[in-house]
Amino acid sequence: MKSHTVKALGGLLLAFVGGVHAADDVEGMNGMLNISGAMHETPCSLEMTSLHQTIDLGAVSTSRLQRPGDQATPVAFQLRFTDCHRTAGSIRNERTGNLTWSAFQPVLSVAFLAPADADDPRLVKVQGITGMGLRLTDALGRDVQLGSRGEPLFLPLGGNTQTWHVQPTRTPAPLSSGAFRAVVDFRLNYE
Repeated sequence: MKSHTVKALGGLLLAFVGGVHAADDVEGMNGMLNISGAMHETPCSLEMTSLHQTIDLGAVSTSRLQRPGDQATPVAFQLRFTDCHRTAGSIRNERTGNLTWSAFQPVLSVAFLAPADADDPRLVKVQGITGMGLRLTDALGRDVQLGSRGEPLFLPLGGNTQTWHVQPTRTPAPLSSGAFRAVVDFRLNYE
């Protein structure tokens, strides 16, 4: 019985000496991880690939945009939703005041936020050239009103993809050529 006690004490002594020896080791490079997040309850999740997108409009010919209101070819972009679960949803349409609801499906609206073009406030302002802005439309071709909630959308259980379009559009300003860019933020609204 005494031999078990001596072995146990010996093992503890070795562990203690090993711990002291480790403190004498030369330190290497150190670092730190800053981790943050937010916990919120939503009826659906937005796929990570939808959060930050690059939409390439390609080379837009000035010949397509000769007069104010002329439009180039629209380019589609999507927001993908996953993990939509059965829940009652409702949202009030900001344009009409009508309430859209479902007892079984999530309902949401999307607001697109961007600086408006000075000559046509319906369009997103572009940087780098003049005489052109970007028109945003929903899947049914309805204009997106910048800064306002869009039409309510029903999201079926499981996953769903919602589509919008961005379209280069001529404004009354003199048309210049060159590279252009714009940044548009979006916000999902659930009630």
